[in-house]
Amino acid sequence: MPKPGYPRNIVEFTREFATDEACLAYLVRCRWPDGFRCRRCGGVRSWPRPDRKAMRCASCDLITSVTAGTAMHRSRLPLKSWMWAAYLVATDKRGVSALALQRQLGLSRYETAYQMLQKLRSAMVAPERTQLFGVVEVDETLIGAPFRGRKERTARDKAVVVGAVELRPTKKGTRPGRIRLRHVPSSSKPRLMAFVKDSIERGALVVTDGHETYDAVEALGYEHGIESTTLGDAQKDVLKHLHLVFANLKTWLEGTHHGRVSKKHLQQYLDEFTFRFNRRHSPQAAFQTILGIAAKVPPRTYAQVYADEPADPLPF
Repeated sequence: MPKPGYPRNIVEFTREFATDEACLAYLVRCRWPDGFRCRRCGGVRSWPRPDRKAMRCASCDLITSVTAGTAMHRSRLPLKSWMWAAYLVATDKRGVSALALQRQLGLSRYETAYQMLQKLRSAMVAPERTQLFGVVEVDETLIGAPFRGRKERTARDKAVVVGAVELRPTKKGTRPGRIRLRHVPSSSKPRLMAFVKDSIERGALVVTDGHETYDAVEALGYEHGIESTTLGDAQKDVLKHLHLVFANLKTWLEGTHHGRVSKKHLQQYLDEFTFRFNRRHSPQAAFQTILGIAAKVPPRTYAQVYADEPADPLPF
């Protein structure tokens, strides 16, 4: 049985998810596209329990939580609030900050909105996602800016982000396809090569700048191409697609999140940017995707959301 459809605009969304009962029915179809089946007796008949975000087996009365193991695990918030949060995060190309989400949902506490966003971000990386293939640009960038009123920060103070982007052929050349982004402690060769192995399919053509750090990609089973001004390439043509991705990433961090993102949690923001970028041509379908992924990844606990939060967040 195919997955349930998804709202194609905000009018359809407000009509389809008007009540918690409707939200529960949609989640049931997402979690059990072939129909509900009781884990105890195998029964297929059930009754909804919106008050407990669960289904009750008609044969043995076992109550099965619909949100268990998802980003909504043990949440006391109404399902409507979670549906709205997922919809805003998935469909707005600018994303949404915790403060904006608090205002949109009418939440009394900023911390509640922040926790919702962090839990949804943990659901944005599909465990079974495939590696990039074909022609792939790879490079790293520094994320960070000087504090106001202080001396300029050095490269050592900034966060290192390594990225990769597939190149898709077009009639006029190439366009960016899927991307991968990772926050790494340093731009050392072992860390960059680990990123390449994890993110790119063997046999692909890996295109980098002329830095010697990437000379090892051929030994890992990849073809290696170089774009560099020293080889006669114009500066604007050197890894132009990946540099555009980096520019958009920095603009998003500065615009939507007002330039203050915790360095410790930077990877979650990179995952959100990657999720939305890779689904930029079908943002409405991304709403269903985030709910589907949420049922396949372990939920983040309160302790994990706030683990080792630095007192001085890294400014962007």
